[in-house]
Amino acid sequence: MLYDLTVPAYQNGLKALSGELAKARAWGEENGIGELQFAVARLAPDMFPLAAQVRSTCRQAVQPLARLGVENVPEFADDASDFATMQDQIATALAFLDTVEPTALGDDGNRAVSFDLPNGMVFDMTAFEYLRDWAQPQFYFHRVAAYAVLRHMGVPLGKADYVAYVTRYLRPGTAPAG
Repeated sequence: MLYDLTVPAYQNGLKALSGELAKARAWGEENGIGELQFAVARLAPDMFPLAAQVRSTCRQAVQPLARLGVENVPEFADDASDFATMQDQIATALAFLDTVEPTALGDDGNRAVSFDLPNGMVFDMTAFEYLRDWAQPQFYFHRVAAYAVLRHMGVPLGKADYVAYVTRYLRPGTAPAG
């Protein structure tokens, strides 16, 4: 249960983000927008730039697994300054997620999970509450922020890019004509 709530969802989101970055890179080249401009772009002065949103998305895909007992979780220490490095971060996170066995997180959603933040706040939750109320919202916050920065920069993305992975469920012959 805990694995099913995390790893497949994080893989889907990271793969879609990778596709969005590829589209942004190509669009930027066609429109004279450099990679550094993308990397430092942000939605508001007090929000992280794109590069930090990508790093944080990767971090939020692996950090919950460490809190639930998975070892050898990769670190993402620095923000990227180009698309290649952002893609490398995503690839690192995906490669790690591919190694996580479905049994690695266990099935006890009621076990205690405690964690603290650098500001001194400490949270006590069950594993299930942690995933539902903290880990998933953190992952999707940074994932959506990265998407929004790209849209803000003018990249022609849509919902189909954000949830590109759902096309595998599309019934043949039901897609709208081009």
